Amino acid sequence: MTSETQRARESRIVDLEPGRNCWRIARARRAALIVDGCDYFRLVRQAMLKAERQIMLIGWDLDTRIALDEPGGEGGPPVHLGPFLSWLVRNRPELEIYILAWGGMAYSVLGRGTTLARMAAWRVSRQIEFRLDSVHPREASHHQKIVVIDDALAFCGGIDITADRWDRRAHLDDEPGRRRPTTRRRYAPWHDATMALDGGAALALGDLARLRWEAATERRLASAGGGGDAWPDELRPDFRDVDVAVARTRGRHGRWSQVREIEALFADLVARARRFVYIETQYFASRIVAEAVGRRLAEPDGPEFVVVNPKTGAGWLDESVMGPARAELVAALERRDRYGRFRIYTPVTKGGADIYVHAKIMIVDDEVLRVGSANLNNRSMGLDSECDVTIDARLPANRGAGSVIAGLRADLLAEHLGVEPAEVASAFGQTGSLVAAIERLRGKGRTLLPFRPPEFGRALTAVARRELLDPEGPDQPFEPLAGNRLLARLRRR
Repeated sequence: MTSETQRARESRIVDLEPGRNCWRIARARRAALIVDGCDYFRLVRQAMLKAERQIMLIGWDLDTRIALDEPGGEGGPPVHLGPFLSWLVRNRPELEIYILAWGGMAYSVLGRGTTLARMAAWRVSRQIEFRLDSVHPREASHHQKIVVIDDALAFCGGIDITADRWDRRAHLDDEPGRRRPTTRRRYAPWHDATMALDGGAALALGDLARLRWEAATERRLASAGGGGDAWPDELRPDFRDVDVAVARTRGRHGRWSQVREIEALFADLVARARRFVYIETQYFASRIVAEAVGRRLAEPDGPEFVVVNPKTGAGWLDESVMGPARAELVAALERRDRYGRFRIYTPVTKGGADIYVHAKIMIVDDEVLRVGSANLNNRSMGLDSECDVTIDARLPANRGAGSVIAGLRADLLAEHLGVEPAEVASAFGQTGSLVAAIERLRGKGRTLLPFRPPEFGRALTAVARRELLDPEGPDQPFEPLAGNRLLARLRRR
């Protein structure tokens, strides 16, 4: 590598620009990455027990039947979500709880046992308000996953407080707690992540939650003011005193303009990467991100790209739509990967069962950590409502955060590979390559397997190429004339 090229790489720093690739930059006194639903549900319950004035639950889905923690002592607060929220308002006269879920999930409530009765009781309560969000473009969804407590603590990431999300980081084949409420039916191992943030970052997420509430209900909520301390006692902060960028996606609808900050930040981060980009994502089918990755793979000294993805979609529709799109995209990128710097893996348990990846994480050069609700598909870039948070160690206020991000990346890979984080750090230090480190540590049992896309029929492949069910924005939903935007540019190159 010439010194000129090296200097060009060294200077490739993304400017966080509110209004273009983020919405706001705010200070967090404490921040922590929470991995998998077992820890998140327990910690969010602990935080809500400290609430004094306001709780906002903003999500794609919410199930009142799920247990947030192990049963406690007799007479203590309930562990199941619905009874727990009712207990909170009975014991906190000043507390108000606002719940917003995607309107498209309303049909599923009918089959959730006591949920309808619980919501009916809330309807007459003056302290709990439950609303459905249908204010978005046709075929879009409200997809943000945010919890804000007194504007003093917020959680933002990929985990909905609903069924099928709970799992421990061990992802045991015979995990007894991984069962659906009411039916007790088993579900597959599930990997997910969210961030906890306090200080100004929590207040910013509170403002965003209130904007979403206003869009859905045409009513503005008052701020809780940001006082108090709802940080869970057992949660150890990963970061202290860091600036956090909040980025959004929002489809144009009525008086609400389109926002594509997340897409812009994704493209910027891929373009600036020097050594590697590590991604965990439920879907891998975004045109803009694929083009950005393809450009970097064509460079003789570009970065490595490692993607951790589920083997198949969560349901028939997911796999029928996103499966062929991913297969086409991966094939196109592998054709461009002449230097062997692109890998896509799927995690499995010790017994070989597939672990479903629902997390949305991006780590760049151990300098940038991005966690949120946005997947790498077109919908998350311009149609659905999304929210991501980013910590960039290159910001002057965030010096020292890079070593923390490196530790989190090693910890995530250790979970997938069934080894200790120190082994990941050692392999990466010895090889200087994320791909080589993973290949060295991959083995039998709990591990990462190279993704091999299945064969899809012509009809499903045609749907994927035309993006009929994964539109880029509100102008072309289910539009046959959209054309093959996903791969056309990659093929032309």
